[in-house]
Amino acid sequence: MAKPNPKGPSRTVDIFCGKCKTQLFKYRKGGKGALVKCFKERIVNDYTTSPCICPQCESTFARDTLVLGTPAFKMIGGKVTMK
Repeated sequence: MAKPNPKGPSRTVDIFCGKCKTQLFKYRKGGKGALVKCFKERIVNDYTTSPCICPQCESTFARDTLVLGTPAFKMIGGKVTMK
């Protein structure tokens, strides 16, 4: 399979912790579906101090993986919301 386009889509979404509503990322998301994964190269602003852990409530919201050979965060269902 092909790698994702690094420039990615122009539409950005804000990603928040599902528990404490702290902003985690500003992300260039493509498509209309649910947020399943975040490619690291598409993250515009990262508000976390350590990867995959919310800075406010210290809960784990994602797992660090490789998707299509590209580093990504695989979101845990129900742990994040987006606007």
